[in-house]
Amino acid sequence: MLTVITGGTRGIGAATAHRLARDGHDLVLGYATDDATAEATAVSLRAHGGAVDLVRADVTTDEGVDQLFRRASGLGTVTGLVNNAGATLHIGPLAETMPDVVRRTIDLNLTSAVLCARAAVRLMSRSRGGRGGVVVNVSSGAATLGAPHEYVQYAAAKAGIDALTTGLAIEVAGEGIRVVGVAPGIVRTTIHVDAGEPGRIDRVGPLVPLGRVGEPAEVADAIGWLMSDQASYVTGTTLRVAGGR
Repeated sequence: MLTVITGGTRGIGAATAHRLARDGHDLVLGYATDDATAEATAVSLRAHGGAVDLVRADVTTDEGVDQLFRRASGLGTVTGLVNNAGATLHIGPLAETMPDVVRRTIDLNLTSAVLCARAAVRLMSRSRGGRGGVVVNVSSGAATLGAPHEYVQYAAAKAGIDALTTGLAIEVAGEGIRVVGVAPGIVRTTIHVDAGEPGRIDRVGPLVPLGRVGEPAEVADAIGWLMSDQASYVTGTTLRVAGGR
């Protein structure tokens, strides 16, 4: 099994890489910045015994998507994609969010995911010589909650991810490809710091019905199950991993 993970060297992406490495996947990890963290993640993953390849690529560009999947296809037969790259970039009401931030948020969280899914389907489709496989789209609980006063544009992009999962699953079912999603809630990653509110976990965590934030490994375990044969009859649906919120 050879699986591509976008945003695969930090947070949910890195936790997913560890879960899949334990499950026997060889991995191609896409990342945009922070070479040191990427290298450290790769070293820790190789301890599981599988192959790990790092690709620094901006998946918001056609060139970046091509680079990532060209490298992956050169290493073997791609059978999986975890569409994980994403960020909120900003926290605040939509009216106070700059247009370029809105565009960058949608490009990163939706457009890049659609293009990565397209590239993966072209490699995995049986009619094109592939072996089939699984695409997991990382959505967000915000897709149904709307994230008012925080990042409506991010929520809108993630709602688009849910539509991608539903439609693409039907489109490629005959190609031996399952398309599924996970929708994390508030999770302990650097996404909050990167958006400018380091204390968001402490602010929002107590509002979750289970009374705490989620951990990246809890989302990764859901992804691991969805990619496994245990979920062989699951497609076109998104699993919420949000503590009841």
